[in-house]
Amino acid sequence: MPQQEPVATSLASTVREEIGTALAAVDADLARRYPGDPGTRQPVHTVYVPGDIFAADTVRSWGEAARTALDEHAPDAAALASVLGISDELAGPVYDRVRAKLEREPIEDLRVDFEDGYGTRPDAEEDEAAARAAATIAAAYQDGTAAPYMGIRMKCMEAAVRDRGIRTLDIFLTGLMKAGGLPEGLVLTLPKVTYAEQVTAMVRLLEAFEKEHGLEAGRIGFEIQIETTQSILGADGRATVARMIEAAEGRATSLHYGTFDYSASCGVSAAYQSLDHPVADHAKAVMQVAAAGTGVRLSDGSTNVLPVGATAQVHDAWRLHHGLVRRSLARAYYQGWDMHPAHLPTRYAAVYAFYREGLEQAAARLAAYVAKTGGAVMDEPATAKALSGYLLRGLDCGAVDTAEVARLTGLTRADLDGLAGRPTQAG
Repeated sequence: MPQQEPVATSLASTVREEIGTALAAVDADLARRYPGDPGTRQPVHTVYVPGDIFAADTVRSWGEAARTALDEHAPDAAALASVLGISDELAGPVYDRVRAKLEREPIEDLRVDFEDGYGTRPDAEEDEAAARAAATIAAAYQDGTAAPYMGIRMKCMEAAVRDRGIRTLDIFLTGLMKAGGLPEGLVLTLPKVTYAEQVTAMVRLLEAFEKEHGLEAGRIGFEIQIETTQSILGADGRATVARMIEAAEGRATSLHYGTFDYSASCGVSAAYQSLDHPVADHAKAVMQVAAAGTGVRLSDGSTNVLPVGATAQVHDAWRLHHGLVRRSLARAYYQGWDMHPAHLPTRYAAVYAFYREGLEQAAARLAAYVAKTGGAVMDEPATAKALSGYLLRGLDCGAVDTAEVARLTGLTRADLDGLAGRPTQAG
């Protein structure tokens, strides 16, 4: 073969070295601020249960109540599909998976609420409830009845309730340590954040607890709840939520949108406070851009329209909830809140239909990308990342199975993790 002619260049190697040196700080800052997806499972929802109501059988009882609602108001696949507008092709698989989910794992993420859902109580009463929550959650993880993620929502860092919130958190975490240590699925929620300095205060608080108990620095993370206008736009006119992520010093795990507090703070009348109101869309768009690439997840809020009463009323509430969940999923808000056991059937129906209806197309596009065979759509690495992330989320929540994804793509879970830019997970 003829020897290839050397290519010509003009720049000295010192130029590249100088540019590399000049950008070294930028490279380090990018790596620190934007580490990418943490590679862990993200729950599809969070269930909030007031501290005085939470009990050892809460997860089981929610599952039972959800199945009862399904039996009463949509006893078979055709009935549920008719209410929600699910296609005939998906009706059976979705319904069967919803029922199985409600039996096996009805709640993916549970937060014992000591804030709005609990209110102001005598100190001794809240002390006892916080200690009981710790003991109950510790026992649930030990006997295998826990939801995958569990924790508390404390009161916020505003002056009027700050000491009470700190004390409740201290009692709860101390109780977990005495019961054997912090569970892997522990999640804490800091509500009504208005200033980045309140996030910094939470960090200092957790640092002190870790030091007191000899825990690894950074062991305890927390969610930031976006419920105030100040958390989106500061008094200086700059977006605030990005500053809050920075103030968390790597401990922020997610941003949760608070539908009703945020809407009220914008002056929205009660009848129009909803996940799909323009003020909600604006806030979540800002949250989404601020969190992109940081490893901080995003959660939508809730609807306060409960599926209770006569069947027609339940069906109306189910259609509303199902539509809102689908809307959130399409906008890449993969998590939300559920306020009542009868919300669970429509939560899982919406989630499962979302992942199953796009399974074959996503799998085909990803397989073509990996094989470099092309197809009707020309996908780039960023799209392959999104396709694999879509399949992984479907696997995590039970919408699809490992075997069917492997059959359609020829890829393993580790392959999908790699394409999605996630650390490889077992399973």
